[in-house]
Amino acid sequence: MRLYGVVAAGGFRRHATYRIATAAGVFTNTVFGFIMAYTYIALWDERPRLGGYDMSEALTYVWLGQALLMTCAMMGGGFEDELMERIRTGDIAVDLYRPADLQLWWLAGDLGRAAFHLLGRGIVPMVLGSLAFDLALPGSYWTWPAFLLSVLLGVVVSFAVRYLVALSAFWLMDGAGAMQIAWLAGLFFSGMLLPLNLFPGLLGEVARMLPWSSLLQVPADVFLGKRTGWGLVEAYAFQAGWALALLTAGRFVQVLATRRVVIQGG
Repeated sequence: MRLYGVVAAGGFRRHATYRIATAAGVFTNTVFGFIMAYTYIALWDERPRLGGYDMSEALTYVWLGQALLMTCAMMGGGFEDELMERIRTGDIAVDLYRPADLQLWWLAGDLGRAAFHLLGRGIVPMVLGSLAFDLALPGSYWTWPAFLLSVLLGVVVSFAVRYLVALSAFWLMDGAGAMQIAWLAGLFFSGMLLPLNLFPGLLGEVARMLPWSSLLQVPADVFLGKRTGWGLVEAYAFQAGWALALLTAGRFVQVLATRRVVIQGG
């Protein structure tokens, strides 16, 4: 396990080297946070308690979304492009000869990436949002570790989805299209655009049961105190269940895929 800890630390340092990109990302997240916040204000002025949130909770949800956008890689930006390129060129064969598990290797690196983005691109927009708006910050100390655990599970679910999509390059040769579809699904079904509680009828029920809700909707509800007691246990079980199912599926697809390493063009 020490090896994977080193890989995770390397993933953190790798993304920490791009200081200008990080500063630009913080600026972008903050700008979009303000745009979304004023959109939510207009919406909640018309419909107070929409989706079970008051105005303060809705604004907090906005800034949590900006904090977790890159942390949970809802728009990609993680390992997947590199992995698909290595599959396309055949360099994946080198990875398979390493004395390390392929899935755990990429998971460790992605955890390091997520940790950096949570600290580097998550905290500043959240602080700026709290200075500009009346946010519903947790009143209990224990809410913070409960929230961080939910975020960790969300990152694992996100990795598992993206790992499966990246492995599609073994058959598609270019998985960019599949990845873009996954990104769109992640943005919509995570609740990034609107809380899933606002989705009507069957669409809302299905959206809340899909794995992408683990990326934002569930952690946000934990942060806002909507999941406590057994509700919190159920939230963790939901996220962990999807993580286990998707990681298992990824392991199965990996076994199938590595039996037929195809190098494009030769």
